[in-house]
Amino acid sequence: MKQIIALGGGGFSMEPENPLLDTYILDQCTKANPKICFIPTASGDSEHYITKFYDFFGKQDCQPSHLSLFRPPTRDLESYLLDKEILYVGGGNTKNLLILWKEWGLDSILRKAWKEGILLAGISAGSICWFEEGVTDSYGDGLEPIKCLGFLKGSHCPHYDGETERRPSYHRLVTSNEIQGGIAADDGVAIHYIGEDIHKIVSSRPRAKAYRLQQFDHKMIETELETVFLGA
Repeated sequence: MKQIIALGGGGFSMEPENPLLDTYILDQCTKANPKICFIPTASGDSEHYITKFYDFFGKQDCQPSHLSLFRPPTRDLESYLLDKEILYVGGGNTKNLLILWKEWGLDSILRKAWKEGILLAGISAGSICWFEEGVTDSYGDGLEPIKCLGFLKGSHCPHYDGETERRPSYHRLVTSNEIQGGIAADDGVAIHYIGEDIHKIVSSRPRAKAYRLQQFDHKMIETELETVFLGA
């Protein structure tokens, strides 16, 4: 079963005292004590980020590890990653992530992992990357469209309520046809896909939501999607 869980924000890096989203990710794996690998490429393999990953997942019923492309654990990255049950991609610079992944062949390896039933998850850049397109600040001068891996159809915008320019920028880009319509997620929201379809949308915050954005006749249509608060 192909699964992707795309986080608009939250998780161990943004709300370390709120484990709801990361626990949800672990719960979707049918294997006990799953092997979960953190891929922090977008942050430049930040040591602080990696430490935060182990601080949380080291206390859970799982086997945490990480993949650094600056200090790779092996030449055989495919075997290393396909041995895991969950691959969790961190946030940072989406453009750099995509370039490095292509150079190292991770784009193909991750597609193979997805097709083989390894659960893919990620936050921010690690959420955008799975879609055909995303809204990114990777270029350092405002928010722009970026072409991504295309495992999931349409576009994606994380941090929809967490950064003031996200909503107006996504509206503008979709309305002007600079980017196709898609899914926006507030901080604290995870969109769970099975195959290429949304299976469930969950949140770690009571008021956090996800939205579908479509352009029709040069007008923006934003539809709030049903979101289940995990703390209820």
